[in-house]
Amino acid sequence: MKFKSNLLAFLFAGICTVSFSQSSTKTDVNKDIDIVRVYEQVVAEGYGTPFIYKKLANAYYFKSEYNKALLWFEKLFEAEKTKDPEILQRYKQTLKAVKSSENSKAVVKIQKQL
Repeated sequence: MKFKSNLLAFLFAGICTVSFSQSSTKTDVNKDIDIVRVYEQVVAEGYGTPFIYKKLANAYYFKSEYNKALLWFEKLFEAEKTKDPEILQRYKQTLKAVKSSENSKAVVKIQKQL
C-alpha cells in the first residue's frame, strides 16, 4: 500500500512539473512583426482598403511621422468619406504639423466638418 501511495505521489509530482514547464515556454509569434510594413506591402501589391489606410495613417500619426500620416489620411479620404470625429481631428492635427500653405485650406475645410 505504501508503494502505491509513493508511486502516485511521484507520478503526480512528475505530471505537475511537466505541465508547469510547458506553460512557461510559450512564444508569441506576432511579437516581432511590424504591422506597418505588412500593411504597406499589402497596399503595394494592390490590395489597399480604407481599413488599411486608416491603420497606416493612425500608426504614423502616433509615431509623429506626419508627412507619412498625411499621405495615408489623404488616401483614406479618397477611398471613402468619413465622419469619424477622431479621424478628422487627427487629420487636422497632421495638417497643422506639416504646416504647408496649400494644406491651410484643407484645415479650414476640416474645421467646418467638425
